[in-house]
Amino acid sequence: METLARTSMNVCPFVKAHTADGLRKLAHDHGLLAMAQHCPVMGPALRAERHYSTATKPAHARAEGVAVAAAKVSRSVDNPVELDGFKTNEKPFNYDAAVSEQLEAKRKDHSYRYFNNINRLANEFPKAHRAREDDKVMVWCSNDYLGMSKNQQVYETMVKTMQKYGVGSGGTRNIAGHNRHAINLETEVAALHKKEAALVFTSCFVANDSVLTLFGKRFPNGVIFSDELNHASMIVGIKNARIKKHLFKHNDMKHLEQLLSMYPKSTPKLIAFESVYSMCGSVSPIEKICDLAEKYGALTFLDEVHAVGMYGPHGAGVAEHLDFDAHLKAGIASPSYKTVMSRVDLITGTLGKSFGVVGGYVAGSCNLMDWIRSFAPGFIFTTTLPPAVMAGLATSIRIVRRNIEDRVNQQKNVRYVKKQFANLGIPVIPNPSHIIPLLIGNPTDCKKASDILLNKHKIYVQAINFPSVPRGTERLRITPSPHHGKEISDQLIAAVEDVWKSLGLKRVSDWEAFGGHCGVGSANHESVVPLWTDDQIKLTNADLNPNVIGPVFKQLEVSSGIRL
Repeated sequence: METLARTSMNVCPFVKAHTADGLRKLAHDHGLLAMAQHCPVMGPALRAERHYSTATKPAHARAEGVAVAAAKVSRSVDNPVELDGFKTNEKPFNYDAAVSEQLEAKRKDHSYRYFNNINRLANEFPKAHRAREDDKVMVWCSNDYLGMSKNQQVYETMVKTMQKYGVGSGGTRNIAGHNRHAINLETEVAALHKKEAALVFTSCFVANDSVLTLFGKRFPNGVIFSDELNHASMIVGIKNARIKKHLFKHNDMKHLEQLLSMYPKSTPKLIAFESVYSMCGSVSPIEKICDLAEKYGALTFLDEVHAVGMYGPHGAGVAEHLDFDAHLKAGIASPSYKTVMSRVDLITGTLGKSFGVVGGYVAGSCNLMDWIRSFAPGFIFTTTLPPAVMAGLATSIRIVRRNIEDRVNQQKNVRYVKKQFANLGIPVIPNPSHIIPLLIGNPTDCKKASDILLNKHKIYVQAINFPSVPRGTERLRITPSPHHGKEISDQLIAAVEDVWKSLGLKRVSDWEAFGGHCGVGSANHESVVPLWTDDQIKLTNADLNPNVIGPVFKQLEVSSGIRL
């Protein structure tokens, strides 16, 4: 058809007699095909029966009438149909077949996901029931790390707020209006990380995507440096940024510096990384990354999703934990010197894990928060969280800040479970955090192990397969809370031992003979020291600065927009 059109432009008096705008108008009015019947070149071709067709490449498609004509084609593929004087045997794309093929491929490569029906019980935490309410299981893989989803004070705050303000927010802040609950929550988040300001999103996935995308859109000549194990939300945000990017080897500072040194200091740069990597439990060298960022002129973007609530004297995350004593002494105030947390430019976190509800946030300088508030579509055009949710979250943050004993008890339970697994030779991927990944190494056995724990032992631990982890590193991921005491832990340990025996899974000695894998059984793997020291896990709430009890914070202007 395109060849005919080009020929017609040279020899057809009809085409020569019309301007390009005139032809576009005919196409828009659906008269182009009818007029073309009179063309000495196009007419005979259009009246001839067409037994096959080749789709025009989208980049070269010009006539608007084509889409209109195509819409008239019958969905029937059995017989040719007439289209403005000619017939076609073109078949519509078979979407069902294509989708089925993709799903079948996912099943064959063992990356297909199965969701279990798990209904967590607030009054029996960490228990849940399955489809039947009398079929109860013990949950060992939840990210409700501190059990705040069942906290009575948070619950009462949410109910009271909901009764007064309803169940929804009514829309975006720009359309539906701003409210005190958003301002209060963002003030609490900023105070937690000792930053000038903060913004709350519907999830940390949205926060990460929005901020990283914005960096690329506003600095098109910039570069993003990303740890190779970063979460999917950061990967998506970096892709959406559509600027140059580099992946550096996980926690490899030499590789990161090598990449940073490729660019002038004046080039806009951002280093994106996490504090605790949730699938393996490793912890990033935040201070060293900040050193490199200052040396090469880069912003630092730290995701503390799997650390907030559990690290630092007040639960602000690993960045706070690295200056533990100074923050413990200062309470809600900032220490007298520049801390690791104050050196990080942007900190993101979740409100749906250790804080027990839902949502995400970013904290940083007042100027950066106003920039994100003003330009990020993911913030501007998303319905804000309901008032009851935000009120409950503000309450949750205040409780977590002043309750170091929950953090301590969680770490004690983590230490106990890791020690018992070590005694049995159960392969735990070594790390200094609260994550307990049990290495299995293949998707089939990983799914079987999860099913046996659930169906035989009434213990829920989800199998972690590709793409959450690389192929060949499949694992069970266990996350103790302060409520998983010794009795519950002993039940888990006995059940896991039974699974390892039943399936003949590799133990530490087997991986050692294999040469080591994921740090398990590796001769050159260094001993991992827990982030929480022996002295720190002896602390109680009485050791906190009294200023963390019922603090009064000045509300943030940036939440509503800064008035000049």
